[in-house]
Parts: sequence; structure tokens; C-alpha cells
Amino acid sequence: MPGIPEENYWFRRHEVVYEALLHRCRGLDVLEAGCGEGYGADLLAGVARRVLALDYDALTAAHVAGRYPRLDVLRTNLVALPVRTGAVGAVVSLQVIEHLWEQERFLRECRRALAPGGQLLVSTPNRITFSPGRDTPLNPFHTRELSPAELAGLVTDAGFTHVQLLGLHHGPRLRALDAAHGGSLVGAQTAVVLGDGNWPARLLADVASVSCADFVLSPDDLDESLDLLVTAVRP
Repeated sequence: MPGIPEENYWFRRHEVVYEALLHRCRGLDVLEAGCGEGYGADLLAGVARRVLALDYDALTAAHVAGRYPRLDVLRTNLVALPVRTGAVGAVVSLQVIEHLWEQERFLRECRRALAPGGQLLVSTPNRITFSPGRDTPLNPFHTRELSPAELAGLVTDAGFTHVQLLGLHHGPRLRALDAAHGGSLVGAQTAVVLGDGNWPARLLADVASVSCADFVLSPDDLDESLDLLVTAVRP
């Protein structure tokens, strides 16, 4: 959520990917599959011709419709997108696919919704670093997390071409904050949430200071990345 100091690290970690995708959505009809709070869809609306923001949760969809008037908002199941075949120029879905039971069906539906040459833009946590050494996700709301190779394989099998992967990494300042908080800024935050909930002043200040500029998106070291971003084209 935007504007909450305790959540700022995760907010910026999501926002930086939206920022990186803006140039790909300029002038297009964009469908966001799983819009969440809506701030990302609203960012896209600043450059897109139109943004259709979709979410399965009724309260979420109502919030987005009320807060972000330049969006078109619908509540829907993401494996049955409410648009005609070839209707949109880009499908954006960030940090959503890991929540879905039918990931293959979802990607095929994205392909159907896209016009020829349309872009698929999907991000997800990197299973290798998010739930290391586990067969099941640490996050109870995740159905299946993906490695870089698994994500690329799913997108290719769904019929997309020009499949490219980027990984999200901590930049120099966040690596310094990792060192200052016992080796992991994420681990320090998790310890608070799973503990007594009392934030040490220094940790809260550091978390609140994180910006998009503190992250790096790169095709290098994908297996060590925090999150994955795949871009692909509907032939």
C-alpha cells in the first residue's frame, strides 16, 4: 500500500517495476490483470490510451474505482478476461501469477486478449530466493512460485515469442542497509512482523527512506534476483 511507512520497502519494490514498464505502455489500450490497490494502474494511465484494471476481490475493485477515476475497473476472474479477442495492446500483471491456481490457463487467456504484436508484462517473486529450499511457498497466499526457467517456460508454452527475463536486485544503498540490519533488510522487517510488531526506530526510518532508485532491474544473475519480470510478444 502507498503512504504507509512500514510497508514502504515492498511498495517501492513493486513501484519500480511499474516505472520500468511505462514506456512499453505509452499510447496503448492496457489491461492490468490483478490491479490490487490501484496505484500501479493509475501510473500506467498517465501514459496509456486507456487502462482496464481488473481484480477478483469486490472490495478492492470498489476501492480502485472510487480512488482512481481515470481507470476503468471491473471485478472478474483472471482466467476469463472480460474483453474480446485481440482487444488490448498490453497485458500487465505484477506479483499476481503466483497467487493463481491455473497459471497456464491465465497466460493463454492473456494471449487471447492481446492483439498481434501485443506485449505481455508479468512479474513474480523468484522462487529460488523467495522460498529457498522449499517445495511449497513460504507465503500461504501463493499457490506456486516460479524460478526464472519455469517462468520463461510457461510463457513460451502459452504461445508467446520474444520472451525476455529481467531480475530485480538491491542496488548499492539497499545492499548497505542489508549489511546494517544483520545481513538482510527483508529479514529484519519479517522479524518485527512475526515478533512483537514493535519497529526499532532505525529500522523504520531506513524502510521509510527506500526509493525506486535503490533497486536495479537487470538481465544478469537471474537466479540471485529477488523478483522476476518477463516480457513477451503475442505473435
